[in-house]
Amino acid sequence: MKVTTTIAETWGLLDAARAEGKSIGLVPTMGFLHAGHASLIKESAAENDVTLTTIFVNPLQFAADEDLSEYPRDLERDLRLCEDAGATVVLTPNVEEMYPYPILTTVSVSELSETMEGAHRPNHFAGMATVVSKLFHIGGRCRAYFGEKDYQQLAIVRRMVSDLSFPVQVVGCPIIREENGLAMSSRNTYLSIEQYAAAAVLNRALRSAAELALSGESDAQILRSHITEIIATEPLVSAPDYVAIVDAHSLKPVDRLAGDVRIILATQVGRPRLLDNIGVSISTLV
Repeated sequence: MKVTTTIAETWGLLDAARAEGKSIGLVPTMGFLHAGHASLIKESAAENDVTLTTIFVNPLQFAADEDLSEYPRDLERDLRLCEDAGATVVLTPNVEEMYPYPILTTVSVSELSETMEGAHRPNHFAGMATVVSKLFHIGGRCRAYFGEKDYQQLAIVRRMVSDLSFPVQVVGCPIIREENGLAMSSRNTYLSIEQYAAAAVLNRALRSAAELALSGESDAQILRSHITEIIATEPLVSAPDYVAIVDAHSLKPVDRLAGDVRIILATQVGRPRLLDNIGVSISTLV
C-alpha cells in the first residue's frame, strides 16, 4: 500500500495504473475509520485493480458551532485498517494541499440538499459536494463507494455525478451495524455504555415501521408516529429531529407508501447526533 500526501503524486500513481489498463476504485472518508469504512474498501478491492482511499477531515462541512478540532483522528490506526481491507493507495492531504487558496468555487445540489440534514446543517452538503467533486477529479474515471447510512448524501452524490457528467460510477453499499443493530459511525465513540445500549432503539423503531408497512400500512404519518413512540421508550434518546419517509430516488416526501421508499431519521443521543435509515419496497426490507 502506498501512502501519499499530495494530489500530484496521487495523479501520477493513478495515471500509471490506467496506462497498464487497470481499473480504479475510490473510497472517500473523513478518517477515524471503522468496519463500515472497511466494508467499502473491501468492496472496491474486490471490483477494481487499484483502490484509492482518501482520508481528509473537510473543514467546509463544519458549521460555525461545530468544532473541527474535536473531530476524532487516528491516522496510524486508519492506515492499518486501509491496508488490511485491501487499499492500494491512501491519500492523506492536509488542508493546504486541498485548499491552497481561500476557496471561491463551491458545488451545491439544490432540492436534494434542502431537507432533512440540509435543513439542520445548511452548509454541510455544499461542503461535502465540493470536496467530493475535488476527489472525483483526483480519482478520475473510477467507481466510487459510499455507504447507505448517509442516504441523503448518497443521493446527492449520485445526482451531482449525473448533472455534471463525472466519469464516475457511484456504488451504494449496505449499512454495517454494531451487534445491537446501531448503525456504525465514528460518532458512536462519544456514546457512554448506557447511551450505546439505548441507541439501539433507532434500528428497532425503523425495522418495526418497515414491517408494519410490509404488512399493509401505507400511511406515512402513522408510520412516523409509530417510530416516534418507540424511540420515546428510551429516556436517553432525544425525540427525533425528523422522521422522513421519502421516495428512494428523488428524496421527495410521500404521504402514502408506493414503490421504493426510504425511512430516514436523525436524533440526539447524549453528545452525538445519530442518523439511520431503512429501505422499504413492496416485498423486501433493505
